[in-house]
Amino acid sequence: MPVTTSFALSDQLSPKADPALIGDDERHFTALASCLDESVAEVSDRLDLLRKAPGGAGREALERDQEIHRLTARLRTLHRFGLDLCLGRMVPADGSGTVYVGRIGLTDSTGRRLLLDWRAPAAEPFFAATHARPMGLASRRRYRWSGGLVGDYWDEVFTADGLDGHAALDDQSAFIASLGGNRSERMRDVLATIQADQDAIIRAGSRGALVVDGGPGTGKTVVALHRSAYLLHADPRLGQRRGGVLFVGPHQPYLAYVSDVLPGLGEDGVRTCTVRDLVAEGAVAVPESDPEVARLKASPELVRGIEKAVRFYEEPPGEDMTVTTPWGAVTLAAWDWAEAFDAPDPGTPHNEARGRIWDELVAILRDKLDARAADRPYDGSEDGEDEAEGGVPEALLRRALLHDRALVGTFDRAWPLLEAADLVGDLWSVPAYLRLCAPWLAPEEVRALQRTDPQAWTVSDLPFLDAARQRLGDPKASRRQRLREAEAAAERARVARVIDEIVRADPDGEGAVTMLHGRDLQESLIDQAALTSDRLRPLDGPFGHIVVDEAQELTDAEWQMLMRRCPSRSFTIVGDRAQARQGFTESWRERLERLGFDRIEQTSLSINYRTPEEVMAEAEPVIRAALPDANVPASVRASGIPVLRGPVADLESVLDGWLAEHAEGVACVIGAPEFRERPRVRSLSPRLAKGLEFDLVVLVEPERFGTGVAGAVDRYVAMTRATRQLVILAS
Repeated sequence: MPVTTSFALSDQLSPKADPALIGDDERHFTALASCLDESVAEVSDRLDLLRKAPGGAGREALERDQEIHRLTARLRTLHRFGLDLCLGRMVPADGSGTVYVGRIGLTDSTGRRLLLDWRAPAAEPFFAATHARPMGLASRRRYRWSGGLVGDYWDEVFTADGLDGHAALDDQSAFIASLGGNRSERMRDVLATIQADQDAIIRAGSRGALVVDGGPGTGKTVVALHRSAYLLHADPRLGQRRGGVLFVGPHQPYLAYVSDVLPGLGEDGVRTCTVRDLVAEGAVAVPESDPEVARLKASPELVRGIEKAVRFYEEPPGEDMTVTTPWGAVTLAAWDWAEAFDAPDPGTPHNEARGRIWDELVAILRDKLDARAADRPYDGSEDGEDEAEGGVPEALLRRALLHDRALVGTFDRAWPLLEAADLVGDLWSVPAYLRLCAPWLAPEEVRALQRTDPQAWTVSDLPFLDAARQRLGDPKASRRQRLREAEAAAERARVARVIDEIVRADPDGEGAVTMLHGRDLQESLIDQAALTSDRLRPLDGPFGHIVVDEAQELTDAEWQMLMRRCPSRSFTIVGDRAQARQGFTESWRERLERLGFDRIEQTSLSINYRTPEEVMAEAEPVIRAALPDANVPASVRASGIPVLRGPVADLESVLDGWLAEHAEGVACVIGAPEFRERPRVRSLSPRLAKGLEFDLVVLVEPERFGTGVAGAVDRYVAMTRATRQLVILAS
């Protein structure tokens, strides 16, 4: 077997080590290794310079931090992968030269392109070419890397010329060969083996909602993750200025499982979360135990009752009141209160509107005092002199009014500071308040929604807390606004000093320099990025695009949480109606149109790449018994391992035998909460197993998972997590 520098092919693969087959790759990898060393050194030096440079302020500091973040991410990718940045190569049929495709793009110091970024349009044939549609390729090669060396590679040819001198053909394609590989605690890297049907979805446009419907094992999660990375790179509209991309998964074990995928794609700018993570209370929320309560709280109409709940606290006083000030007493009439309450712009959050209302009250009272002062003769007093020159001093009046307990108390009662948790908790503990906010509820429904501990949060409460927090805004908004105003004033003063120095340096006082005295130009010079940010939580959005995996499980109310964070309605919606625990009787289009989506495209994945035929033969009857029209995908392979059945008492022996026989891989016990995990053996409920995959799945008493659609879905989901073997144990 020839000795090579970048290939570590086993004796069984010695024919593939022929220099005629891999010589070009060796030379390219040598150049790539040299370029990688240069790139690491260059990026490291650039980072050192940026970190040592003065931090600056405002936009300068922001741009510096963004560049440090970008370079750090690139350096991390270069260190993590090395030569295995290269996924494979394409040989064009027109003889224009071999193109190597990588996780990122890479160009050497002479401008020669060594790697084409997988997300570039020119890289599409590497994933999408088929024998029926070769897309200009003569052949395609995919590498399997191990320890920084090529452990195997596979060739596919599309023309007769593709066979000559550069093709090592295998009985199985790279993709099929990879399906039987051992699983681990993290999702495997499958970028090099993306299939044509998956790639078409990954590269689809981002306008409107794209629904990807597919059964177990069809690669929905693969598509969702790769599409997230692709869109952020390929669509300039989704950059950070437009909010970026948010990826929403079903639960934390799922996010942990896929956590390595996006960095492995050369992209760490996608935010990931679960629906729970969108609300602070999600960390402690428990599932809703009463199905009827869960059904009621899933309604967007009930969530919209939050608006009426807030407006209950926005009623202006209906009676006149006398306000005493150092400049005299004035009457604050009911219509004055109404005028002040109308001052905030439409859509201003409740708590953030308080400052605007108070400013309006101060202005109204000052106008009344100034008007009264103008009607009386000047008496020569010091106060009168101030009033004659400029009216009542606003700063002094504002300070005096803040000490007027009657005025402040009336204002606080009419427009109080509100907390989202208190507002929502009152709905579940004060029946009259709930009836006021949701008058359509029947008496028995109002009673069902009441509970002893109003803030014993459930998952069904999260959409209400989210809507309330958006409607109320930050209780500390007024303080932050004052801080911003003070910072802006200081920035204006700084700009004014700079302008004065520039103008003094102009001996003639003419020309463009005199334009600096203009107020509009001075305001444009204020560095807004230097001011205190109003953004409290990164997950509040808005985002340019949202990708939702296992989307069939979201309630209508939870959909509203996501739509609120993406006003453009640019979504990728990935799911399987047959895996919806609560049932999914509508079509995707019917549901999404009812929710408010107006541009909807739908595609489907119908090939099961993960679950072998033996397992699907057992799983299909389970789901069809409850959902006859379920979209059950066809398995692309067989494992040759039959589904085994036995008593629950065999659990330990089954696991011991499997672990002894398999040095690698991961097993999962589903349905035995008392089972304690051990190395390479997980223990999960059917819900938390969703979206994951394991070499061996052991189902313990699956009939106890429940009845109806929910029970059938749980059994179906649990069975289809297996990539090699399924064992079913029952009493």
